[in-house]
Amino acid sequence: MFSSIGTYEKRSIEMIFKKTLCPMLYALCIIVLLGCQAAISTLKPPLEEEGEVFLYVEPFPQEAGRLRFTLDKVFVVSHDGREFPLEISLHELKAPEMIRQRLLASGRLPAGSYAGISFKVKRAVLKVEEGEADLLIPEAPARIDFPFSVNRKRAYVLSLTFRYAESISGGFSFRPLFSIIIPSKPLTSLTGYVSNYGSNNIIVFEKKSGRVVRVIATGRGPSGMALDQRPGRAYVALSGDDSIALVDVASNEVSERLRLNTGDQPLELALTSDGKILLTVNKGSNTVSFINAFSFLEIKRVNVDKGPNSISIHPNGRRAFVFNTFSGTISVIDINNKAIITSITVDPGPLRGQFNRRGDRLYVIHEWSPYLTVLDPLSLSVLKRYRVRIGMASIKVDNKTDLVYMGRGRDTVADVFEPVSFVVVDSIQTGAGITYMTIDGDENNLYLVCPDKRSLMVSNLVRKRVFSELDVGEGPYWVVIMGER
Repeated sequence: MFSSIGTYEKRSIEMIFKKTLCPMLYALCIIVLLGCQAAISTLKPPLEEEGEVFLYVEPFPQEAGRLRFTLDKVFVVSHDGREFPLEISLHELKAPEMIRQRLLASGRLPAGSYAGISFKVKRAVLKVEEGEADLLIPEAPARIDFPFSVNRKRAYVLSLTFRYAESISGGFSFRPLFSIIIPSKPLTSLTGYVSNYGSNNIIVFEKKSGRVVRVIATGRGPSGMALDQRPGRAYVALSGDDSIALVDVASNEVSERLRLNTGDQPLELALTSDGKILLTVNKGSNTVSFINAFSFLEIKRVNVDKGPNSISIHPNGRRAFVFNTFSGTISVIDINNKAIITSITVDPGPLRGQFNRRGDRLYVIHEWSPYLTVLDPLSLSVLKRYRVRIGMASIKVDNKTDLVYMGRGRDTVADVFEPVSFVVVDSIQTGAGITYMTIDGDENNLYLVCPDKRSLMVSNLVRKRVFSELDVGEGPYWVVIMGER
């Protein structure tokens, strides 16, 4: 870290750091930890006797460009006429914002059969030659018949297509009409998954069309995921339930759950390249669990330093690196022997890391330091430190070009760094902070998770431009896709 100064000066600096900065960081860690515990305690309860429904509206037809209307209420209507209100995510529908699929409303429902959806309009406006004209709207909600059933602990997506011509009568009266269908299941090879920590679910999307097609109800606080593409198995950490869920990709359902110790709060996962061992970072107990991916049983756990946040496995599959945010250290694990090799002290708040193409560099971003640390994963020494910006939250290395993509939790761009000089060579305009990234090797696209906008953005790696966006859920945390690299 301080290669240009002598041993005595190094020790002096380290003593000053320990006596002054460390207590401050420790106090800060306690505050953050208490905040995290409070957040977990206030998570939404999981589905028990209820189900959940999500209404997604497809892009508006071109002829609807002159119309905008505001929804006051959206109801699901039972066969006996009872109305169950949904939470509206998009109150005003207008052409510039309806060029892609949008989440309109969602909500929990008692298990049972339902007759359709009704929409109470607050206002409708049509552009005319003289400017804008208010349309007449009905006093009663506009009901659309669509029989469907809701089972307990299950989530459903209903796709709505706006019928513009039939919604306007006589040029002055408006009653919204939609065609409603349940989206067809996409090809397994074209699916992607977004975990929503605050919504207790996983969004399933089709990556070619950029459309949400399924929602998987999980449990409390789904966070990190690991996808084994060959057998079609996805593993999801459920932080609020102290468990790991196994998702069958073919059926898009949770097929099994593994209960860990109370208070483990598993946060992120990593799967060995042979798919045999799943490692989970348990932030609540400062441990890492070794799970047999086939039997789905915990076979061992090891203690790490305080506040483990993330884990990365070296490309050769022999070592795992655990980033302990509260301790300012990286724990190195021998995977075969299931034992700790050593602990490396780095800058404050190591958050996560990525290996370069050759596997001889590990790039580490820090939550509480403006520097990026470059480690030699074999000698376990710090090679370089590059000044970037404080608050980096996401990092992805393209293993074809070695370009490093990084984003902050509070920013409007994601930067692209050249790996030798580590200067910014390009940027992607996102409009909001990015907390996780991955690359689709099939389509050569970068996927970016944006919690503030509750969305998943897609940027082409060549043009460095966001060309697609999906509405997801509350607190989106992670994304995995078939064809990921």
